[in-house]
Amino acid sequence: MIKYTKAALFITGCSIIAGIASCNSNSDTKTTKTTKTTVVKDSLPAYVHSRIGIYEPVKLTTNLNVLSVNDRKVLPLLIQAAQIMDELFWRQTYPQRDSLLAVTKDEDTKNFIKINYGPWDRLNNDKPFVSGVGQRPAGATFYPAGMAKADLEKSTLKDKFNQYSIIEKDTAGNLAVVPYHVLFASELQQASALMKQAALLTDDAAFKKYLNLRADALVTDNYIPSDYAWLDMKNNSLDMIVGPIENYEDKLFNARTSFEAYVLVKDKAWSKRLEKYVRLLPELQKGLPVAQKYKQEKPGTDSELNAYDVVYYAGDCNAGSKTIAVNLPNDALIQQKKGTRRAQLKNTMKAKFDKILLPIATELIDKDQQKYVVFDAFFANIMFHEVAHGLGIKKTINGKGYVKAALKEQYSWLEEGKADVLGLYMVTGLLKKGALSGDIKAYYTTFMAGLLRSVRFGASEAHGQANMQCFNYFKAQGAFSRTANGTYKIDYTKFGNAMNGLSSLILTLQGNGDKAAVEKVRKDNAQIGTELQSDLDRLSTKKIPVDIIFEQGADVLGVK
Repeated sequence: MIKYTKAALFITGCSIIAGIASCNSNSDTKTTKTTKTTVVKDSLPAYVHSRIGIYEPVKLTTNLNVLSVNDRKVLPLLIQAAQIMDELFWRQTYPQRDSLLAVTKDEDTKNFIKINYGPWDRLNNDKPFVSGVGQRPAGATFYPAGMAKADLEKSTLKDKFNQYSIIEKDTAGNLAVVPYHVLFASELQQASALMKQAALLTDDAAFKKYLNLRADALVTDNYIPSDYAWLDMKNNSLDMIVGPIENYEDKLFNARTSFEAYVLVKDKAWSKRLEKYVRLLPELQKGLPVAQKYKQEKPGTDSELNAYDVVYYAGDCNAGSKTIAVNLPNDALIQQKKGTRRAQLKNTMKAKFDKILLPIATELIDKDQQKYVVFDAFFANIMFHEVAHGLGIKKTINGKGYVKAALKEQYSWLEEGKADVLGLYMVTGLLKKGALSGDIKAYYTTFMAGLLRSVRFGASEAHGQANMQCFNYFKAQGAFSRTANGTYKIDYTKFGNAMNGLSSLILTLQGNGDKAAVEKVRKDNAQIGTELQSDLDRLSTKKIPVDIIFEQGADVLGVK
């Protein structure tokens, strides 16, 4: 237990950033009044003590010898900007952090609050672990406390679903839109200045352009030019993903974005190996196992697959389950016109494989099939998951607009499910074409072990819901069976058939844009059954981690 508690202390606190505006919950009345203030009577240390050990500590490092002298000077500046994103994410998720920590006496509880960016257990269906806090608000701090969904849906408020804003209510009950660049002006200006300082130092012209445009975007909320500039970068050694990006925190409308940052060092050798797969995207789109009307769109042709070592996580991507691959930008129009970049976070991915996936496979995969669980298959499955985000359908076929807008809060989990199963479909197709090497049994078995890993994230998390839908669908199709000794054995032929069936189902649901139908599928299928839960409990008994936490920063890298 001690090693997990100690590791949790490495999570960034408020005091790290010199000069940043106070992150006390009273420092921004616009933010704090959107979340109900709670009175903390006492902690629930027994629960916390049983849960904090689910995170395995990992040190984030990389080979700095591949970087120029100037790039090593750039890294600390990027990390400082990332730490500001971390503070802003706290203000979006739980702005009363400092007052909560001040009255919390149990050290494990304090650290668990930091891991979860609040008093709700992100990997256990947002269960409260501090007395008196109540249930986690579906709308986080993006909307006034107690606001009904219908209040905003019926409102004539202009730009009411702007992803870079919050909704406020004045004393007269009138709703208003407040942009992020206004709400968080001071902090965003500081982050922008740090990124411009980094741009002055970097040797790479394309990275310099991106940093300057992204710095401007932080203080204007106009991210499109910097998204295009990011896709134009080809030869940079350093990279940074930064800003309000994902919609996962907004469980009311899936509209508002949360602040986050990744500081990355490109693995150019691995990235070179991945180039060939981008050229196959149009052909892969044509072959999707769904009716023609659901696959008529053409994916962007300027997409990239790259591998990186992450040296810093901040904000949304550091909360709960840690991201091991990304596919950006999220803007559907940019994806169609230009494409996306799929970033494989290799060092984090390898840590999860070694510390989590292999132990799970040893416990739950049939003994005769355990030999097929290999890292190269895990890497490929995750990589093509990200590629698959760019395939399929972006606009509904019946005039309901973009799929994301039509499905609202039901979009994220279904999109993650699409990426899971289409990624596997792509692996299957590439193996048949000879464009990918290996044994199909390795990819399928490793995928199955990956399902058992991801369902542990819980039913409140988009990836957990997506994997539960896949697990239950594949189970119903006989793609695997549970043996008498409590392990899972794959029927490889039925596994492939189930993959095609679920791909068709999800693409059809997305193309139809029927939110009610998607919600019914989630309620029926994205749930953990009693038998599976007992198997997952075995993993906890064996003390197999659910996820990882990081020891990270300039000190860890040695780049002060």
